[in-house]
Amino acid sequence: MLNNAIDHSSGTIVYVSVERTALSVRIYLIDDGEGIFRKIQRELDLLDERHSVLELAKGKLTTDPDHHTGEGIFFTSRMFDEFYIRSGEVFFSHQNPINEDWILETSPLSGTGVFLTLSNDTERTTKEVFDEFASGADYGFSKTVVPVHLVRYGDEALISRSQAKRLLTRFERFRTVILDFEGVEQIGQGFADEVFRVFARAHPDTELVSINENAQVRAMIGRVNSTG
Repeated sequence: MLNNAIDHSSGTIVYVSVERTALSVRIYLIDDGEGIFRKIQRELDLLDERHSVLELAKGKLTTDPDHHTGEGIFFTSRMFDEFYIRSGEVFFSHQNPINEDWILETSPLSGTGVFLTLSNDTERTTKEVFDEFASGADYGFSKTVVPVHLVRYGDEALISRSQAKRLLTRFERFRTVILDFEGVEQIGQGFADEVFRVFARAHPDTELVSINENAQVRAMIGRVNSTG
């Protein structure tokens, strides 16, 4: 996280704080740079800063591929109990071990703040985290979990192919993509068809696995799969 601030923020100052209590260790890193979400949006020509969060949550995202793999934020968020990034008007949270991701709108903040908490009693190991998402002879980052609800803006329904294409960006870089439908009440036929038929047919080397879907979502996925 500190290297990200040094290499990517274009800032001049980074503040680092480490606090250890009887219960946990808390780490804060705050820089005065451009802001992580704004930079990703600008460099990758994304819709807005919220779209940057969706891409970060997938993993394998970097604006400097010659020097970074884009894996640091993804794996760090899985190693700590609480992981927060606040930048611009966006607040991103990942919680372990429940694996919950949230995007919240907040008052504008210049630069980037990263906040990490780890319980002193955690039984989680770095090997277990890497083993969950890496495989093959090269121990490559081959699997990711994508919270589908991050595609939504506000209370909008996930119905269109354009929304699906936003979700599907860079999926082909993984062998397995687990789509977590927790918090998604329904999806439209166009959305489901683009993900589970069109993309799946065009990218047979990428396995799509859905989890935590309710009856309505499961029925729509089954409907498009049945069409071949």
